[in-house]
Amino acid sequence: MRAAERLPAHAGWRQDRPAELTSPGVPTGHRFGTPGPDQGYGLTLAQRFVDRLEPAPGEHAEDAVAGCLGVGLRRAALFGRAPVIHDLDLAFTLFGYLGDAPADLVAFRVALIQGAAHSYWVQRDVADKVREETLRMTPAQVRAKLAEWRSMLVA
Repeated sequence: MRAAERLPAHAGWRQDRPAELTSPGVPTGHRFGTPGPDQGYGLTLAQRFVDRLEPAPGEHAEDAVAGCLGVGLRRAALFGRAPVIHDLDLAFTLFGYLGDAPADLVAFRVALIQGAAHSYWVQRDVADKVREETLRMTPAQVRAKLAEWRSMLVA
């Protein structure tokens, strides 16, 4: 029989790496995002709206898609599921990209969403502007309340 080298017993594990989570759950807060299943599919869904968008002069469809995508993904994750078309419909409706937008909403969104296609932080800021109560609404409810758009967003 061969002699085996005996390894010493493990000294124990310590949670001491810099990025270790020390409490149960995922951190939440401003600019943390909202993890959810199959979020990549949301981009496919968002692209289906490009031909229907009504951007203001100087706005780009790419910025609208990038800005509203985070809102749709946040709504889907709130319900614990992958994104569906209604999540993106709510997001584009809320920011007035599907028509009948009040002029003050258009002026607000132009400043808010400009450059979203090239800035993760702009995308996060757009998603964080929407109240959770608004995300729980249906797209039809948001459309009916669009004249009162300020009440659906965080100041």
